Amino acid sequence: MSIKQNIVIVDTGCANLSSVKFAVERLGYQTNITDDIEIIKKADKVIFPGVGTAKHAMENVIKKGLVETLQQLTQPVLGFCLGMQLMTNSSVESNSDQNVDCLSIIPTEVTPLDSQSLRLPHMGWNTLTSVSDHPVFKGINIGDYFYFVHSFAAPISEYTVASCQYGSEFSAAIAKDNFIGCQFHPERSSDLGSKIIQNFLDL
Repeated sequence: MSIKQNIVIVDTGCANLSSVKFAVERLGYQTNITDDIEIIKKADKVIFPGVGTAKHAMENVIKKGLVETLQQLTQPVLGFCLGMQLMTNSSVESNSDQNVDCLSIIPTEVTPLDSQSLRLPHMGWNTLTSVSDHPVFKGINIGDYFYFVHSFAAPISEYTVASCQYGSEFSAAIAKDNFIGCQFHPERSSDLGSKIIQNFLDL
């Protein structure tokens, strides 16, 4: 039996949406994958996933006419991986050093991860080095493992609500107002990832 809540996964055209949908439905909720602006606006909760490059993802978001809609959402919004990065002001693409304008929801930026010569992308399980009291991290502790796949990261800032280290310290999660983004993949992070998603749905 599914739990009644209007949960929307934004179809950015650049994410493995089925794995995100399955992760939510496994918790007993129905979801709707869509890029329909009116449906997104009416959602109780919005999940904003993404994989690939910021340039390609932002081109899709702009083409779909979603920029203003996403910026003005007042319900809880959770970004996964590239979805988190698109919430920032900008992202620098390493192959061209091109600065990509993002959604400017959380005032920080994304830069190439300073891995201190460790292999990139940062891929696999890694521990959190700090965790705030943000409600999405209820029951999550320093040292808990989450699954990462990325070569870019947001620096530690006042918006950091969890951190991780891979060569250098970076934001594992950032938040401002009703928006929170996780650099790791909750949908691929086993029971603790499910806990993050459940905490979000409980907001």
